[in-house]
Amino acid sequence: MVELKGVVKQYTRGRQQVNVLHGIDLSIADGDFVALMGPSGSGKTTLLNLIGGLDQPSAGTVEVAGRRLDQLSGTELAHWRAGHVGFVFQFYNLLPMLSAQRNVELPLLLTALSGAERRRRALIALELVGLAGRAKHRPSELSGGEEQRVAIARAVVSDPQLLVCDEPTGDLDRHTADEILALLQRLNRDHGKTIVMVTHDPKAADYARRQIHLDKGLLNGDLAA
Repeated sequence: MVELKGVVKQYTRGRQQVNVLHGIDLSIADGDFVALMGPSGSGKTTLLNLIGGLDQPSAGTVEVAGRRLDQLSGTELAHWRAGHVGFVFQFYNLLPMLSAQRNVELPLLLTALSGAERRRRALIALELVGLAGRAKHRPSELSGGEEQRVAIARAVVSDPQLLVCDEPTGDLDRHTADEILALLQRLNRDHGKTIVMVTHDPKAADYARRQIHLDKGLLNGDLAA
């Protein structure tokens, strides 16, 4: 599913060049659930953004689901992301004026699906995350855990092969975090989603099949969960 070879990522700040990733080699199999761990500033989110097609490497190759992402233009990357990747972030990124159902429908607006089919798929996704009865509620009427479930439903509504999650439980209490992690685990186990999750939390990482540790832009090992 994911194959990175010799991946380097650099940024320029003024006259200074900042080296974030240093020759990363990484393979993630189809159907895997990987927790990407490391201290702040280690390059975890940068690596996740490369895997999700939100950024491109300064050097090296990034292949995901059979496509060389490092060879795609910005427009091509946007179309590729829409069909292949679901994103789950720490702060949900729901639109406050829209209902849960309409928030989940948003990725489908890029498709040729009819309004009725978009609604049908959104309701299926909400049912999958246990929120069929909250479809008409706006984010302000939901708990933090429910908002994250809506965000996960939005991530899976287009049936992507890959879910990339950046600290998906970082803003939740332990009990709610465990519920969200169990949901991700179920999506991996029962629905075959490949998941790459950035987390600082060792308890969250225990839900993954594998833990990969990054420190100062270098991989520090690949441990079975």
